[in-house]
Amino acid sequence: MRLDRFISNLARFNRQDARQLLASGRLRVDGQTVADGCLQVREFNRIELDDEVLQAGKPARFYLLHKPVGYVSATKHPEHPSVLDLLDVPDKHDLHLAGRLDLNTSGLLLITNDGHWSRQLTLPGSRLPKVYRVQTAQPISAEYVEVFARGLYFAYEDLTTLPAELQILGPREARLTLHEGRYHQVKRMFGHFRNQVLGLHRESIGALHLGELPSGAWRALTVQEVRQLQPGNRTVP
Repeated sequence: MRLDRFISNLARFNRQDARQLLASGRLRVDGQTVADGCLQVREFNRIELDDEVLQAGKPARFYLLHKPVGYVSATKHPEHPSVLDLLDVPDKHDLHLAGRLDLNTSGLLLITNDGHWSRQLTLPGSRLPKVYRVQTAQPISAEYVEVFARGLYFAYEDLTTLPAELQILGPREARLTLHEGRYHQVKRMFGHFRNQVLGLHRESIGALHLGELPSGAWRALTVQEVRQLQPGNRTVP
């Protein structure tokens, strides 16, 4: 919310108090003196009035996980182990998934406690490229490349998918780059050719790659990696 609203929402201050405090130069956000009441602050910001802490703030956390097959993309599940079971970090109840992978899909998954950041990644208009390695029951022909590049019509949503890039790696294996995340999109795209997807693995999201991270392992994202995924810091096709 706006900083002036944050101040006026405190029991001991009103809107006029907030304006006066801002003008006095007594307010600091993350150590910097702030006089602009329009500044947007969140639960991660430390807000101080003189030597008094009005909000201590909490660290934003961002993790990259190599999800194995058989783990559900949820914070908890009654029948299957959750991907959060793989993380050895405190306060896991504060975390949520920035996107998801199906139970039988493996690969790169992002986990965070920053809802604003994760929403930016998963909005339909974000067009963040996601790369998948796909294994199919039937051979993959050059026709797939042309059809995927044009886009496929999904009657259920009454929309045409964005152009996707398909690189054929073998008779029944390909690498697919999507710029959106529709429901079961990869399986539905190959289903257009009545070709069942037998294996699906997400290799990368934007500039983030799994690299040599073993299945089931995780690591924290660097500050630079977090910023690279933000809309203003990446190239959108």
